[in-house]
Amino acid sequence: MSTAFVQTLVILLREGLEAMLVLAALASYLVKAGAEHRVKALYGGALAAVAASLVAAWLFAVFNNGDHNDTLEGVVILFAAALMLYVSGWLMVKQDPRGWQDYLATKADRALDQGTAWAVAALAFFAVFREGAETVLFIAAVAKDGWTAGIFAGLLVGAVLLAALFYFINLIARRLPLRPVFVITSAFLFVMGVKFIGDALQEFQEQNIIPLNEIKSLAWIENIGLHPNVEALSFQVLIVVAALATYSIVARNTRLTRELASKGRPAQ
Repeated sequence: MSTAFVQTLVILLREGLEAMLVLAALASYLVKAGAEHRVKALYGGALAAVAASLVAAWLFAVFNNGDHNDTLEGVVILFAAALMLYVSGWLMVKQDPRGWQDYLATKADRALDQGTAWAVAALAFFAVFREGAETVLFIAAVAKDGWTAGIFAGLLVGAVLLAALFYFINLIARRLPLRPVFVITSAFLFVMGVKFIGDALQEFQEQNIIPLNEIKSLAWIENIGLHPNVEALSFQVLIVVAALATYSIVARNTRLTRELASKGRPAQ
């Protein structure tokens, strides 16, 4: 087993796993919710991101000598995080079966429905593009002395493993009732969105755009993908608190609306 094979395999799995999980979660939700026609938009966004990643990697190689651009990556990650949080919130609001049936029956949120279709495609794009250009550059670095059989084998095995994981996640998700799919997908996207925010702040900190105050006693949280510094953790906690408060308000208003409707009075 060549070094190039192992390096290529690890790079592809490491960089592609998060994006693949996002795509798998969204694809399962769309199929389960009866919106299978949007899966094409999801995969279209992912394919567009692959193409954009190749172009971006080429531009970096030509105009920036292949150097990593932390600021640009931070901006891309923030876009991805914002979309993940948006779709996560939308799914959580719709996870109540009665609310979802009302939604399908009345189409009262048709504008939001269409907006979510764009958000799904954009989310797929940014989730893949966030890692794509970096993956191309890393693999190009491994292949600086030539494209060997080990590199191609690593790419092939990595792609097969990601595809297999994608398939089994979808298979399991399709066997679940609708509500758990909504809740699990929403929770997963929310966690990923919060994590991405920390990743984006780290990129800006590396460029000294925002300050960095490390918390050495929490260094262990790096093992779970978080960043032990005051700025990242404070912002992530703020996002979590804001999300909980928003969901509480929305759930309360939904409950009051149903109570008023059941009594035959118009909701205020």
